[in-house]
Order: sequence, then structure tokens, then C-alpha cells
Amino acid sequence: MSFGSEFKEFALKGNVMDLAVGVIIGGAFGKIVDSVVGDLIMPVVSRIFGGLDFSSYYIGLAGQAAGLPLVEAKKAGAVLAYGNFITIAINFIILALIIFLMVKQMNRLKREAPAAPPAPTPEDVLLLREIRDSLKK
Repeated sequence: MSFGSEFKEFALKGNVMDLAVGVIIGGAFGKIVDSVVGDLIMPVVSRIFGGLDFSSYYIGLAGQAAGLPLVEAKKAGAVLAYGNFITIAINFIILALIIFLMVKQMNRLKREAPAAPPAPTPEDVLLLREIRDSLKK
């Protein structure tokens, strides 16, 4: 089997295509969650903690002044941007929670799906059963 045909067979398998679709949808879903966290949740959390923006929290490792914006502090040297980490960690927790709820719902729907009715017995099998029962008598 040539390399090209072997690769074509691999790439066109159902599992590979399903994975590709999942990755694309996951990337788009990640952007939605980023927006929910950055635009909806973090402003509320920031308001609760006195109007502070977590993404601007950092510790300057190169002697930067504490009042500089994060971008300028990074230009001046290394910084430990723990506020950005907090935002990303909250983002991950929300994403994991949403995925957990989706999987839980899918599992519940799979369990509740009614079993398919049994297939009708073919006519030839019914005739053979009649013959068998007649012969027993």
C-alpha cells in the first residue's frame, strides 16, 4: 500500500473526522467561555472585591514600580503576572463545569432512550416453528 493511499485511508476514517470537528467546535466554544469569563464574570468578581482588575495584578521581578500597568511593567523586565493566572484558572473551572454538565446530560439522555422494539420474526422462521410443533404431536 502506498504512503498516499495509506494516509488517505487514515484521514478519512470516521474517528479522525469526528476528532477534527470536535477540535474546531472546542476552539470556538473556548472563545465563548473566554468572553463569558472576561466580559461577564470577572467584572462582577472585580466589583465585589472593590473594582480591582485581576489581570493587572503582578509582582515586578526587575524592580518595577507597583503602579505601572502590566504591559509597561513587562517592557521594563520580568514580572510574575499572577492576576492573569487567576483569570485563566477561573476560565478553566467554568469550562470544565460546562463540559461536565454537557456530558452528564448526554449520559442521562442515553440512559432514558427507549429500547428499540424487537424486530418481527421472519415468516420462514414462523413456518419452521409450526412444522416443528406439528411434528412433536
